[in-house]
Amino acid sequence: MENAIVGRDAELEILKQIYASKEPHFLTVYGRRRIGKTFLISEFFKDKGIYFAITGMKNGTLREQLFQYAYEFARQFNDGQPISPPKSWDEALHELRKAIEKADKNQKCILFFDEVPWLASPRSRFLSALEYFWNHYASKNANIIMIICGSSASWILRNIIHNTRGLYGRVTRTIRLLPFTLGETEQYLQSRHIALDKKQIIDIYMALGGVPKYLSYIQRGKSAAQNINDICFSYHGALYNEFDNLYKSLFDHHEHHIAMVKALSATRDGLTKDELLQKTKLTSGGSSSRIIEDLVDAGFIVCVPSFHKKKVGGVYRLIDEYTLFYLSWLVDASKVAFGRGDTTVWIKKCGTPAWRAWSGLAFESLCLKHLEKIRQALGIAGVTTMASGWRYRPKRGQGAGAQIDLVIDRADKCINLCEMKYSDTEFTVDKSYGEKLRYKKEIFRQQTKTMKALFLTMITTYGAVKNMHYLSEVDAEVTMESLF
Repeated sequence: MENAIVGRDAELEILKQIYASKEPHFLTVYGRRRIGKTFLISEFFKDKGIYFAITGMKNGTLREQLFQYAYEFARQFNDGQPISPPKSWDEALHELRKAIEKADKNQKCILFFDEVPWLASPRSRFLSALEYFWNHYASKNANIIMIICGSSASWILRNIIHNTRGLYGRVTRTIRLLPFTLGETEQYLQSRHIALDKKQIIDIYMALGGVPKYLSYIQRGKSAAQNINDICFSYHGALYNEFDNLYKSLFDHHEHHIAMVKALSATRDGLTKDELLQKTKLTSGGSSSRIIEDLVDAGFIVCVPSFHKKKVGGVYRLIDEYTLFYLSWLVDASKVAFGRGDTTVWIKKCGTPAWRAWSGLAFESLCLKHLEKIRQALGIAGVTTMASGWRYRPKRGQGAGAQIDLVIDRADKCINLCEMKYSDTEFTVDKSYGEKLRYKKEIFRQQTKTMKALFLTMITTYGAVKNMHYLSEVDAEVTMESLF
């Protein structure tokens, strides 16, 4: 039933349109591992016609993949009676065509090929067989909905969506499934009868992100800190060994991808492409560009454009919450210590200097992902804007530098300079911080030579104390309530 699907309103609307259509459809769905792709498709289509699904096996041989195909084929089209596995994908899809032709013509036929990057292994000829099947049969059958799905976003983009051969221009709709937003995370937890306030949900989100599978490990009746401790720091925790498995499942030669996210996790300011290559000691060229592209497509990193820079480029930032959490706390930690069953490991870390550095960076990442909510809170949802970052690095002896992580450049001749601050209570703008804000604003105007009105904007959890320093420097405020 559709009501079992939490959030995903835009994706559900696409699926409803496809199902109601009187034309054949070729849908591609992609998104990172454990994001809920298979659940979304199977839950929506499971009672809407003939539903044939097969899932690729990582490192599976052609023979093993075709054996699984034969099992699913027999279950759907042969009353469960075993059939001999086909010898090739051409033969398999030919048999599938014959089975569909014998089926009820009044029903939709949903063909779901899950984890296609694993089905289309080298020399499998899966893609060529699929091209022929779609071009010569399925595309002419109004009842067919063919769905190609995969966790490797870059593979799906290169080989299906941007295919330049037999599948060129054949995809009719595309869904990129992203992690839950904060609002969807709250809905999901509520659907599981887990009652946590918004600050607790933010604390969980900063560690686990909005990945539905990760959120499914949250236990009712426990605080955010207790849940994070159990899930990540316990020897039996569900995400105790997730990091390596995640990167190995998504990327070939994943060591290079890990090197890049490690480099980004070690800097608060982000890195340009040249800086990133220098930190990782990778050479400039096609392979390094492909690695960066892989990480962007997977949603692990983002390139924040630089304010008013004419050249293409910007600063890369790590925005995957679990990756940042793992690299900040778990990669060098003693697994022996975790195995002793200490239920207060994470609680003991809270409030330490390392924790404050991590929480600040994680909260900034969270805010960047909820830019539209920030625009709405500022009352500029209807104004054309451009979001970017900005940093000033003077030459030696020419004063202090400055950085603004979020600049919202508005068509109404205004610019919001956003400061993002995570705090367990109301944030206090003291004299020193007030002077820092004033300097950032002045140096921004001086270096950019902008004539627009500049509004210093605080984005915080509980808001800020309205003292004299706040009132003299801060023009606008967004609290965590608005991020939901």
